[in-house]
Amino acid sequence: MDDIRDRIVAAAADLLATGGRDAVTTRAVGAAAGVQAPTIYRHFGDMRGLLDAVAEHGFATHLSGKGWHVASTDPVENLRAGWDLHVEFGLSNPDLYALMYGNPRPAASAAAAKARSILSAHVRAIAAAGRLRVAEDYAVHVIHATGSGTVFALLEQPEDERDLVAAAITRDAALAAITTDAPAVAAPGPAAAANALRAVLGEAEALSAGERALLDEWLGRLVRAG
Repeated sequence: MDDIRDRIVAAAADLLATGGRDAVTTRAVGAAAGVQAPTIYRHFGDMRGLLDAVAEHGFATHLSGKGWHVASTDPVENLRAGWDLHVEFGLSNPDLYALMYGNPRPAASAAAAKARSILSAHVRAIAAAGRLRVAEDYAVHVIHATGSGTVFALLEQPEDERDLVAAAITRDAALAAITTDAPAVAAPGPAAAANALRAVLGEAEALSAGERALLDEWLGRLVRAG
């Protein structure tokens, strides 16, 4: 980011951290960053654009200090650890989390899209190991819904009364619904085998893009039927 844009985002992030969403106004941000309102609008379009930039910056900062990708050689354990890190992030950064997930809309912010890409990578690794019971997109939806729902439910409770045991039960129930306990075996069944093949189909260079697309459609039918 250029110096002015960087300064505006930093000022808005500080206001968010100290005063919550209501503290992030055009006037307050301009005063803290030493710029006029037109400068903010020129860089971000509107307040929604600025808040999206704040969320992206905050999430990137949080990611830089966390091992989101490598926890275990077991892809299900990696997803479990990622779910826990997601909840930890939400509880530690409630206002930032609300910016990312508190106002659902068809076009996700860059921060929410980044978080979803991390989740998708975890799910794809499980599919490639033949341990996914359902289609990848459905598994991503289940984990995202249970994770974000858990965070918002916990944030509604006083900090010293938050039921993290219930959160863990929710996590494990969601994982049990979408994954198998055992590693891939020689004959995992049509649905699991189709899921595993779909996860690595992009590496099949012997097929054309059209052939891969057609095979992906067929494999998707096997997954849904299973």
